[in-house]
Order: sequence, then structure tokens, then C-alpha cells
Amino acid sequence: MSPFTAGEPRAAGRALPLFPASVVGSMPRPQFVRDLLESDDSPATRRQMDAAVRYVVAMQEKAGLDVVTDGEWRRRSYIGVIAELAHGFELGTNPADGRPWTIVTDRLRPRRPGFIAAEVRFLRSITDRAIKATLPAPALLGERLWDSARSAGAYPDRCAFVNDCADVLHEELELLRDAGADIVQIDDPYLCLFVDPQVRAGYDDADAAAGFAVDMVNRVVDGIAGVKLAVHLCRRAGARARGEQCHQGDYNPIIEQLNRLNVHHLTMEFTAPGAGDTSVFAKLDERFEIGLGCVSTAPGEVDAPETIVHRVEQALEHVSARRLTLNPDCGFAPGSAARIDIDEVYRKLTHEVEAARHLRGRHAHAN
Repeated sequence: MSPFTAGEPRAAGRALPLFPASVVGSMPRPQFVRDLLESDDSPATRRQMDAAVRYVVAMQEKAGLDVVTDGEWRRRSYIGVIAELAHGFELGTNPADGRPWTIVTDRLRPRRPGFIAAEVRFLRSITDRAIKATLPAPALLGERLWDSARSAGAYPDRCAFVNDCADVLHEELELLRDAGADIVQIDDPYLCLFVDPQVRAGYDDADAAAGFAVDMVNRVVDGIAGVKLAVHLCRRAGARARGEQCHQGDYNPIIEQLNRLNVHHLTMEFTAPGAGDTSVFAKLDERFEIGLGCVSTAPGEVDAPETIVHRVEQALEHVSARRLTLNPDCGFAPGSAARIDIDEVYRKLTHEVEAARHLRGRHAHAN
């Protein structure tokens, strides 16, 4: 297995308990938050958005989470946030489905470095919990934002665009650390495409393509110290909220690539059908902490605390308690069009916290 080269995470003053309760990133957006995102950037709009973020953080705190986010409520698009950091993109509407579409049409150049870091500075000012910030993976941006016809004038080759994205994200990662993030998580649905046999069959060399995605994540985190680095191996569990196909296949086809990631923490989904079982942990380098996806994000499914405890106990057959964090499978705002009940999400999170407390009592003397 490859040696670990990422810097050690900062010893922040926010020590986490056994079985920390966390979220993956996004939270459901009420209609007024959607309206704020479409409003002008006036002082009144900024004040109202600040109040909205205070609300979603307070909700997570009341649920009892140990690690919180701002719900990504300030971002019009999780993928498109790269266009806030760099010039070179054209914003429009995808003719295929009518959703917002960001396409690279010019060479990237700095626009507003620190846009995401500003989210962290505000979040740090309103909570004493550990905080997480999220970034999209470079290869994911290449898959979604590069178009063979419209992008070719700037980037004839998709890989060149992805390399430039990695440089932009690296700079922002440094700013996120300096702004006070305890954890920075890179979300990578693209890498998890390669768990699906049908997807792999469409590539001349699926392992090389997955390896490129890993190389680009490692480029983003290269030389970064003083913050915990994570990768969310997103299987697009949120697609179920939009009625879309979920990719099948366990994690075994990408184990070699995962063990080359220079991060501290892997967030993995296990409630989605076809995800396989947690015996895969035995094949992962022991240096990784594991964020265990043990809470379903599917609308209408509220897992009982006992169900969550059972899923964690199954994982403990293959990984030590000290390496586990509890979290939902995915974020709760899968795309701008998805409608998710925030009160239902609150119930899911309170059940996650109740499960964590039960597990702490049961495994209080875990090594």
C-alpha cells in the first residue's frame, strides 16, 4: 500500500467523542433559501442568508451533532461553485433536462478565491462544534462541466481542464484551513462510478480512469497540513430523491485506487442497495478513519436508532470503534430541484445521535 503523505490534522480545541455524529454536507433548502439564492446581492439579502445559515446550524446543534456544516445553503450549485472561484465558465440551462448548466468555455483564471472560505469564517463565528467544509472533486468537474463542442476552444482535452481545476481547488483548500475548518471533505461521485460493472465496461481502461481521479484529489491536497482531509465516496445516493438510477456494485473494484488517496478519512455509503457490506474495510489501509454511511437519505425513510446501531455493530466486525464516524449516506440536498422535508431530516439526525450515544455506552472502553 502507498505511504501516507498528507499532513497530520490540526489538534483543534474541539475534541470529538467516540462515534462522532456528523453530516456529509448539504441540508434541505426551504423555499425562502431558494428565493434568496435568486435574489440580488444586497445587504438585506446577505443579512437574511446569514439568518438562514444560523437556523440550519442551530438545527444540527439541537439534534446533537458533533460535526456540522452550513448546509451549503449559500451555493446555487454544488458543482457550479467552481465558477465562483474562477472565471472561464458560461452559465446557462441544460437543454436535455432544464437544470442549471455550467460549462467551461475559456481558460480558468482567478475570480473570487476565498468564496468558500468565507462560508467557513461565518460558520466558525456561530458554533463551537467541529465544522466541515466541502469541495467538489476535480475529475467530477471534468465529467460535468467540460463539453466536447463548447469547451474545446479553451481545453481541447478534458484532462487539461481537470488539472487546472485541481490548482484552483488547492488554493481554496489552503484558505479553508486558514479560515478555521476542522475537516475539508472532497466529494467524488465520479470515482465511485467505477464500482459499477456497466460503467467500467464503457472505458478502455477503467482502472486508469479511476487512478486519474485519485491523482487529481492528491494534487488538491498535496502539501496541505493542519486540517483533517476527507473524501466522500459518493454513490449518488441522492439520486433516489430525484427518481434517478443509482449505480450498483461494491467498493472492491476501486480498493487499489482508494488506498492511494492521501487523506485521513473516507466517507462511505452503505444503506443504498447494492453497496456491498462492510467487510471491505479489512482491505483498506488502517490509516483511514471511516465515515460510515449508516442513515438513509431516501425521502420517507427514517431509520430507527436500533437500526443504525445494528449497522454500526456490523461494521465493527471489520474496523475498530476509534476509526468510525457516524453519518448519513449522502447530503440531504441532492440537486437544486429536489424537495426534501427538513423536519424529516431533523428526525433522522436525532436518531443518528441517539444511536451514537448508545454505542458510546456499549463501547466505552474501545481501543
